[in-house]
Amino acid sequence: QVQLVESGGGLVQPGGSLRLSCAASRSIFSIYAMGWYRQAPGKERGLVATISSAGGSTNYADSVKGRFTISRDNAKNTVTLQMNSLKPEDTAVYYCKAVRGKYNYWGQGTQVTVSS
Repeated sequence: QVQLVESGGGLVQPGGSLRLSCAASRSIFSIYAMGWYRQAPGKERGLVATISSAGGSTNYADSVKGRFTISRDNAKNTVTLQMNSLKPEDTAVYYCKAVRGKYNYWGQGTQVTVSS
């Protein structure tokens, strides 16, 4: 079992930045691929960004490419999502996910609201 706790969400104006963090409960964090997903009201949860277990490979949704950056620190069991140039359409609950084979774990989510 891996427990994930997200933090860093909040209210920001359009064009602003936020940095989300996800802390994992286990030291074997480094064997899991990690991802950030988001769910806006009335919409399905969708991929934002993923990063491989060693951090050498990343993947982004087209809508966030060039604005968001995912990174991880395996020594600290954390994965972060740096979000720049935020838009109102980025408003959603953001979830952290850990994946290894058939096993996957979700955090509880953190709200991001982009509004003037």
